Amino acid sequence: MGIFKKKNNQKTEEVQTTDIRADIKSTVLESLNDKLKGTLYDDCIIMPKGFTIDVQVGRIEESDGIKILQTIFIVKHDDFDEPLIEPVDSQGKDEEEAAKMAVEIFCGGVWHPLDQSISKKNPQHVPVDFLRQHYDFDMYCQSVVRIGVKDKPPTMLVNYLRTEIPKYLGSKKYYWLRIYLAKYKEKKIIEVRMNGSVLVELPKYFEEYVEKEMFAEETFVSEKQYAIFVQREDDQCPFKKELVMNAAKETISMMEKINNHDEYVAMADKLVELVEGDKGLAGEIRVFIPEIFAKLTLGYREGDSLFLLEGEGDEQQSIEFKKTQLRTYFYLQQAVLEYLSTNPSQENVTRIVTNSVAFRELKRAIDTAKENGKELKPSDLYVPGTSYKIGESDYRVW
Repeated sequence: MGIFKKKNNQKTEEVQTTDIRADIKSTVLESLNDKLKGTLYDDCIIMPKGFTIDVQVGRIEESDGIKILQTIFIVKHDDFDEPLIEPVDSQGKDEEEAAKMAVEIFCGGVWHPLDQSISKKNPQHVPVDFLRQHYDFDMYCQSVVRIGVKDKPPTMLVNYLRTEIPKYLGSKKYYWLRIYLAKYKEKKIIEVRMNGSVLVELPKYFEEYVEKEMFAEETFVSEKQYAIFVQREDDQCPFKKELVMNAAKETISMMEKINNHDEYVAMADKLVELVEGDKGLAGEIRVFIPEIFAKLTLGYREGDSLFLLEGEGDEQQSIEFKKTQLRTYFYLQQAVLEYLSTNPSQENVTRIVTNSVAFRELKRAIDTAKENGKELKPSDLYVPGTSYKIGESDYRVW
């Protein structure tokens, strides 16, 4: 009898938790819609100019009588290459107060610059040049969301990256930069993301600021700022994300079965068919899938850059640009992460990884160190990025 009673109690608790989450989501959506004056429909908010805002309730905790809540805001638009996902931590004396605080943080940090981009209010021009291409962006950036900061005027965090930002913008219609700094006593967090992807080379620009200007001896402090970048021209990319993702998933399936050169050639030919004859795109998929597998599974540290090799022999040159400027890179990374989440066999993963340049270079470095009586681990190694070559005269980075 006790066992059955326990199960029933568990079910009751699950129902109660589900009800609480539903109530919190409803409170967040209603409170947010009151501020934005959109349209509530099918558990999301529809805004002018094609923006929709969805909400998911994450962590719910209580500490010393204070409700602590994580709310995940998901903003979508047809011109977004991926949804803008913003997790917000808030607190209050009850769930309603915590939910309303989450709305205030979201509006101040994310929606404010997005709203500016909709009305084209106070744009700042950001020209971008890379690989013989030119793009013009408008940047919208105003609000800094701060917690625990006292007696200090707001700092425009994005100004610390003024010269670096154009190096990370490519051909997409929208980019968004998220800067998050936090500190408590000796512990600190410095995180910079572009369209949700972590950028490893930019935190260094904030180290001195966090060390000298964020005072957290007695309480936790944080500062967060968003910048929205909108390309003035329409997105001209000739392929869609779905095409790349479908081709990537099929290619991974083929790669995990390859045992010899002939099978590799057959895979490459099939890949060209999958991408409707775009050999440049096929080359990116074929090259980067093994490299991303290596980065995610071998444990070495890698920077934000890519290096395109052009020319032959002594005339060959290496042109550096950023991963965020090659839109297929993060499509492929998403496909690889989805594959790895299925817990594939070690044999299949190894068969793909061993085709990567990173694997061969890593093995060479470890073997050389061993010959010299030293022990080298993958985590000891850092590479600035991946070098690659596409043998097509009309190849263009999108």
